[in-house]
Amino acid sequence: MVNPMKLNIGFVSTRFAGIDGVSLESTKWARVLEGEGHACFWFAGELSKSDHISLQARQANFKDDQNQWINDQLFGTHKKSLRLARIICNYKSTIASRLKLFIDMYRLDLLVVENALAIPMHIPLGLALTDVIAETGIPTIAHHHDFYWERDRYLPLNGSKIYIHRAFPPRLPNIEHVVINSRARANLARLRGIRATVIPNVLDFENAPSEDKERNHAFRHSLGLKPDDMMLLQPTRVVERKGIEAAIQLVKALNHPRYKLVVSHDAGDEGFEYASKIKRLARESGVDIRFVDHMVSDPFAPRPQSNQRFSLWEVYQAADFVTFPSLYEGFGNALLEAIYFKKPLLVNRYQIFQDEIEPKGFDLVKMDGSLTGEIVTDIKNIIDDKHRRGKMVTRNYRIAKEHYSYALLRQQFAAILSNLFPVQHLAQQESPRAVAFS
Repeated sequence: MVNPMKLNIGFVSTRFAGIDGVSLESTKWARVLEGEGHACFWFAGELSKSDHISLQARQANFKDDQNQWINDQLFGTHKKSLRLARIICNYKSTIASRLKLFIDMYRLDLLVVENALAIPMHIPLGLALTDVIAETGIPTIAHHHDFYWERDRYLPLNGSKIYIHRAFPPRLPNIEHVVINSRARANLARLRGIRATVIPNVLDFENAPSEDKERNHAFRHSLGLKPDDMMLLQPTRVVERKGIEAAIQLVKALNHPRYKLVVSHDAGDEGFEYASKIKRLARESGVDIRFVDHMVSDPFAPRPQSNQRFSLWEVYQAADFVTFPSLYEGFGNALLEAIYFKKPLLVNRYQIFQDEIEPKGFDLVKMDGSLTGEIVTDIKNIIDDKHRRGKMVTRNYRIAKEHYSYALLRQQFAAILSNLFPVQHLAQQESPRAVAFS
């Protein structure tokens, strides 16, 4: 690592809990940083981290009633009012006070803001972060997973425009911006005049996962699956852009009762209307679909011992095939995860996949917006042909190890930290907040 210091690093977002992509990717970053000797701490509205390394601020949760009311007033309307402005200002000030306490409490040297300065799910939190970062001058990495201009529900800006232009993301000299794909980097430069580093999603491909066949069996048994049943896993949230209709169509087209569709993540972040639609479609199509989010836990948390709770990694290992027919992704965590656990998968050729992942040469079943009979036949053959399946997943793992491993993350961190903490400066003085590690 270029930076010889051991830093106290504070991660900030609306939520660090569960198995959403931002929470999982943040934990990966923290693991890499801790492996370099740094100490990591957590701030969010919803937290599953230990109390001794975290500070919760209920108001920072994007599901907070007042935040949801603010969003209802701002998005899709031209309404502006002095009362609303005062409420936002007071809400922002409350969160800012907690952020300052977080910085002081853990003597932080660096903030890593996870998506809270990119997607305006919580405008007061974004404003509070902008004010605190500007006021304190604390070095900051703003890790952007997706932006407001990539989500129809945040457009047109209307009443929210003034706040979004100020904080999503802000232009401050002590912020290093990180995005997860090249298209986001180009759009950020074009729309906001901000330079960014691209760091794609990663996994620990240097260390292959170990398999616990007993736990795999326990998970399948808990679903009532028979030994010859084929479990097709849809490892995504139940939101419209995940294209779950295609997974249902696939199971219907396979036309055999042994094929079961399992959906691992929950609904609710964007409402439950789509979940109801999917359940109705599966019922009308005669497709056996199982929603198991109540059984699935954070794979980086202590391993569950119950036969009613399983880590996301255990769910992957129990699968026979993975469906990933997303219409849009900033990158695609589920794709990497399927490759990591050596599972064959179907992927829709969403734009970022075409631009940055497909050229790497992965051996995947691909569709262009819709299933064909040829695709269905190919998937059936892959499921039935152990030799072919083995060649596919081995090739995919090798390619992913080369391009999406923790080694890439360590390399990019070194460059970013050297920008935020110049070596010549570090040589002259020791940070007042730095902590020594044995």
